[in-house]
Amino acid sequence: MSMDVEGVEAPKTKKFQTKDFVKKYNLFFILIGFFIIGSLLSEHFLTTQNVLNVLQQSSFVGIVAIGMTFVILVAGIDLSVGAVLALSGMLVSLLLSQGMNPILAIIITIMAGALMGFVSGFLSTKFKVPAFIATLAMMVSARGFALLTTDGEPIYDLPPMFTALGESVGRIPVPVIIWVILTIISAIALKYTTFGRKLYAVGGNEESARLSGISVEKYITSTYLLSGVLAAIAGILMSAWLTVGQPTAGQGLELDAIAAVVIGGTSLAGGKGGIGGTFIGVLIMSIIVNIFNLLGLSSYYQSIFMGAIIVIALIMNQYLANKK
Repeated sequence: MSMDVEGVEAPKTKKFQTKDFVKKYNLFFILIGFFIIGSLLSEHFLTTQNVLNVLQQSSFVGIVAIGMTFVILVAGIDLSVGAVLALSGMLVSLLLSQGMNPILAIIITIMAGALMGFVSGFLSTKFKVPAFIATLAMMVSARGFALLTTDGEPIYDLPPMFTALGESVGRIPVPVIIWVILTIISAIALKYTTFGRKLYAVGGNEESARLSGISVEKYITSTYLLSGVLAAIAGILMSAWLTVGQPTAGQGLELDAIAAVVIGGTSLAGGKGGIGGTFIGVLIMSIIVNIFNLLGLSSYYQSIFMGAIIVIALIMNQYLANKK
């Protein structure tokens, strides 16, 4: 009920603005656009099996990209996620091959991922090693350990109780279900918790956050720890899906995750963006690759086009950041 009071201006009703609506949901419209393009170019694109394949392929980079979003929100970068994924997959496979209980093996692997993430964050915050260098060092070391565990040989014969994590519930692959659950939890944590609000504050202006009493180093380190945990989870799921521990898994995954986060609208300067945009960014990248594959486009051309798309996304990201 509204009441007119003399001398008091009534609150204005916010009008629907098409421009604002399109700007707010532009990623969603881009995603729909690629769906339309894919369905026009290939009759196989919108089949149930193809859509499930796209989601399955998206889930691993999607889980890693969640952690990358946390790191980039505080103006960091994590180049180690692909190697951490590979080492985690090898570690859990090695433990299982020694007869360890699958649940215990998974817990130990996730803790190892957390430790690797923590070390990267600790080097970056306590010793002021640039995040690029700290995570690059972790990437090289983790990849070396992954290859060292079995002299570069894969680990086979994983128990069915573990490989069930790579199968489906109904027709939905388990990794996809876990990706969606982690996305929802992370989005809620970023938007509605003190932890999330402080991450935005640290990423927006680190010095102001410090003067406000926020333990900047603790929050930055926690993002790398989370990134390590999520990379480990992705590594565990990938090994279960492949039914093998593969030391070369996850090569180049860090670039896919960074690209997905940037396409999803998170600023490399920190302080702006979110998990929802990353989720759509991952889907956009996967759909583009899927269209290329359905058209039989050479992997060389795919790399060129994907590189161009990433550059365009970076330019748009910088343009929007400067405009605001």
